[in-house]
Amino acid sequence: MKKLIAGAMLLGASTLAFAQPGCGVGAMIWKGQSGIAPHVLAATTNGTFGNQTFGMTTGTLGCQTNESVQSMAMYMDSNIDKIARDMSRGSGENLETLAVLLRVEEADRAAFRSTLQDNFATIFPSSDTTSDQAVSAIVALLEKHDSLSKYVAA
Repeated sequence: MKKLIAGAMLLGASTLAFAQPGCGVGAMIWKGQSGIAPHVLAATTNGTFGNQTFGMTTGTLGCQTNESVQSMAMYMDSNIDKIARDMSRGSGENLETLAVLLRVEEADRAAFRSTLQDNFATIFPSSDTTSDQAVSAIVALLEKHDSLSKYVAA
């Protein structure tokens, strides 16, 4: 039983990195409840069903849409390995394409590249990271950045 509880806590904690509060099926199910438990359960539900990025890219499931994020998500789907390689190096054609798709201005490109490179382990915590998880992590990371948050705002 202790292993089951520990596993559930680990799963919940790992999915928090990809959670956009108030968005996805999990947020809809646990709406109106406060505290860490409902937040973890909402994030776990979103992570289990992989619906949050779908909601973010389509503007459904209580998520606001951003055309640039939609474009990035579609590009990530078919280029995730190349993007991960470029992101780990902090440069490359595929990383530049992400910047273009998000409409990152030239003046902010260096900060964009270095922020993604510095947080590579958060964006791609394992070799099994899906493009949906990576997109969610990138959006969450950029939302917290002073000068880059404007590129993922809905």
